[in-house]
Amino acid sequence: SKSEMPSYKLNYFDARGYAEVSRQLFVLSDTPYEDNRIPRDQWPELKKTMPFGNIPVLEVDGKQLPQSLAIARYLAKQFGFYGKTAFESAWVDAIADQFKDCLTEIRPFLFVAKSDGNEAEKERMKKEVALPAIEKHFGLLEKAAKNNGANGHFVGESLTFVDLLVSDFVGTFEAFLPGFSAPYPAVTSIRAKTIATPKIKEWIAKRNVTPT
Repeated sequence: SKSEMPSYKLNYFDARGYAEVSRQLFVLSDTPYEDNRIPRDQWPELKKTMPFGNIPVLEVDGKQLPQSLAIARYLAKQFGFYGKTAFESAWVDAIADQFKDCLTEIRPFLFVAKSDGNEAEKERMKKEVALPAIEKHFGLLEKAAKNNGANGHFVGESLTFVDLLVSDFVGTFEAFLPGFSAPYPAVTSIRAKTIATPKIKEWIAKRNVTPT
């Protein structure tokens, strides 16, 4: 019953970033949670209280769980957005892990792109860091989407957390690399389908507007 539902608190900055996939899982499942957005100036003090010294951290009845993908997997499993079979779940994991590699590679570019100033440096990082990472990883994502029948989902016939994860970051990347997603129509259609999901559409319309 609802009364036995655990209490959830999600700790992150006031940004979409690595917590947004989990926020969207709460939204999709109509699960109440505390969306705790930590001001940057309070972070150094709070950092010491986090298991791995970073966020997001999910608290489930006060127990802490670190690492964005571990949190997303846990919630997706609880709420039914993790594939329909063990093999589908493993594919959801595989694509999420691959995408995490992409995020790691592109992060230095995003850091520069978000900062004020040096246009030459932004251009250099775009050429040397962002575009090679996009080409490599989105090529693989496109292939996976096509192998799944280009049906608007990465895995199986239903929405999984990896659809949410990739779709939100496509939006972020588009802000800094306009038009980058054009060569990847199967991935683009996953984003289109995901953000048109009624509960997600409503959430996007009312969420805090943050650039990343």
